[in-house]
Amino acid sequence: MEEKILKLLGRKSYLPSNVPELLKGLKLPPGEQQTLQKSLQELERAGRVARIKGNRYILPKEADLIPGRIQITRQGRGFLLPDEAGLQEISIPARGTGTAMHDDRVLVRLDVRPKGKRTKTDKPATGSVVRVLERRRNQIVGTLKRGREFLYVIPDDPRIQQDITVPPAKDVGRPAREGDKVVVEMKLWESRHNNPEGIITEVLGPPTAEGVDMLAVLRQYELPLKFPPAVLKEVEKFGPFVSAQERADRKDCRSHDVITIDPADAKDFDDAFYLEAHTRKRWKLWVHIADVSHYVKPESALDKEARKRGNSTYLVDRVIPMLPEALSNELCSLKPNVDRLSKCVEFLISEEGKVLQARFYSAVIHSKRRYSYEEAHEVIKAKLPGDETERMLQQACRLAMKIRQRRFDNGSLDLEFPETKIRLDDKGKVSRIEKVDYDESHQLIEEFMLLANEAVAARLISLRRPTIHRVHEKPDPKRLYDYREEVLSHNLPCGNLEKTEEVQKLLKRLSKLAIGAALKIGFLKSLMRARYAVEPLGHYGLAKDKYTHFTSPIRRYADLIVHRSLFEKKKLAVPFLSRVAEHISTTERNSSDAERDSKDVKMYAYLLDQLDSEKPQKYKALVTDIRNFGLFVDVVDLGMRGMVPLSSIQNDFFEFDSTRVQVIGRKSKRVIKLGDSLEVEVDKVDTFKKEVDFRLASSPRSTKKSTTPRKKSSRKRTSQPGNRKKPSGPRRQSSSRKKPGRRK
Repeated sequence: MEEKILKLLGRKSYLPSNVPELLKGLKLPPGEQQTLQKSLQELERAGRVARIKGNRYILPKEADLIPGRIQITRQGRGFLLPDEAGLQEISIPARGTGTAMHDDRVLVRLDVRPKGKRTKTDKPATGSVVRVLERRRNQIVGTLKRGREFLYVIPDDPRIQQDITVPPAKDVGRPAREGDKVVVEMKLWESRHNNPEGIITEVLGPPTAEGVDMLAVLRQYELPLKFPPAVLKEVEKFGPFVSAQERADRKDCRSHDVITIDPADAKDFDDAFYLEAHTRKRWKLWVHIADVSHYVKPESALDKEARKRGNSTYLVDRVIPMLPEALSNELCSLKPNVDRLSKCVEFLISEEGKVLQARFYSAVIHSKRRYSYEEAHEVIKAKLPGDETERMLQQACRLAMKIRQRRFDNGSLDLEFPETKIRLDDKGKVSRIEKVDYDESHQLIEEFMLLANEAVAARLISLRRPTIHRVHEKPDPKRLYDYREEVLSHNLPCGNLEKTEEVQKLLKRLSKLAIGAALKIGFLKSLMRARYAVEPLGHYGLAKDKYTHFTSPIRRYADLIVHRSLFEKKKLAVPFLSRVAEHISTTERNSSDAERDSKDVKMYAYLLDQLDSEKPQKYKALVTDIRNFGLFVDVVDLGMRGMVPLSSIQNDFFEFDSTRVQVIGRKSKRVIKLGDSLEVEVDKVDTFKKEVDFRLASSPRSTKKSTTPRKKSSRKRTSQPGNRKKPSGPRRQSSSRKKPGRRK
């Protein structure tokens, strides 16, 4: 039915028609009207048809309508990520976002400018939201407040700029008090000129109560804490061991000294490798990946739940796994000293690191040793290896570094940033913050996994088998141009950034400058976000034309799909793959936001404790941006960004020099410019806006210790959205990757 509708709407002679007219045009009997309406609703929800004035239907592109997913910034502006591959993102001003919220699927009307005699324009594509096709979430977490006339909830997510009016809570198990964290179900939002309405469905408790902070994150991002009984029942049938029957018809690699390298606290080991000399100048490399597809069959309860979750989520205090622990941490995990099933990519590689051949097959392995990154790094740096396994690890590192150099020679970009890992005590409070060094042990694993991902993508493309690819599209030329202008304003040479070699030159140059890290952050902002798609659009950051995700099926549904595409005879349907690709791109963003917020809530509590103790620690901070009201800084030891307001510097008055992008102290003549290193202390924490203000360690402390939650005496239901002030500059750069280098 859906294909017939699309075919009719695609005819050149077609005129926008309503349901009765479509029924006639499709030559359907009157009894099929309900089926037709249902199909139209599904197509409209998917953005494949558009309903216009008079309830008439048309293909979206015929009316300059673009379906996609909207991303909303803290300032209220929106950016549409179009469904159609290859389309550039569309900028949406705050006034044009309508009632859309962050990550909703929407229909946007493109602003079409008259061209006249002009053949091209440098202005970015813009548009406005005409309809919300599907809410990303109807459940919002926030803080309950009381106005003069009614109750309202301030959302925790600063990208939701409207407060939600609610009636008193009923039948939620406990009374809702002002200041409590609550869960709200959205009910009505008809106009952006009115506040949305909802009802309280759960009271989480006071924000300072133990466990409430993480519970709020779990509810906000709708992360499940349990698996359905049907899923657990399926897992029980597998048993704890690999049977002889399961080992049959697989290549036996149990004699190989296979090893794994993972974080010290990891339990789900989804990749392993073994290397040996083949001839004098050639190597054989076996990359083994957990064979999740052997256990998780299509459309089983396990499969449906894994697809729904999309990926594992690594919060600061727990893991929300994609698969039950009996699989993710046990039967699928490539643990040492036990038989495990794998999907293997066997490489023949030259001494120079060039792949000469790749084979793909199902295998069984018996891992000999599990290394943490720290242990592997010690072996790599040791002058003499202790045994054959350690000798193999050192050889693997030397080969990986050659492969890595070839990758950069081919145009890959070095976009790594320092990472931090938060360690909590028994009470869930921050005990210490560790810096993660991206050393050779991380790089070794990354290079071998990238090889496998690229080889599998190339194989599937050559077989013309549809699958899900990992894509990272080229950045918008206008963004690159604007960024180039920023670089030139600092008197730094910068070529045409549409050429990869010029980007590499710039990144290399920035790595040697004090201002480099600040400008590198600006470059990252100009890039598109990596996502999943059926079309093999290539990966800009890695400079690979063919790339997919194959190496982490325990924690990513995309990899499980790719395993099926490569090893199963039945081809997967493209419409199904398209829906899955869009869904798991969304769940990945959702998990990334949840991981970031889980870090934030712990960090805010940690910094507030410092303020309460009146003994704040001193931190080194890098100046990454300067405005006439403050200095934006990157505090590396905290893994976060914040601002030093110029008003907080009480022993001097600093003037902003917009030409040189620096501030100068009127009294001290001190100059602070981009790239400068400062010593700062935390000064204010605003948990509502999710902002941290720092002050110079040499400056007297302000009288106000912290920014407390906003107090509002009264609100009107017709209050304009956007009342809350948003930060006007960049804020935080943090990473929440489980395994460095493995999310590309």
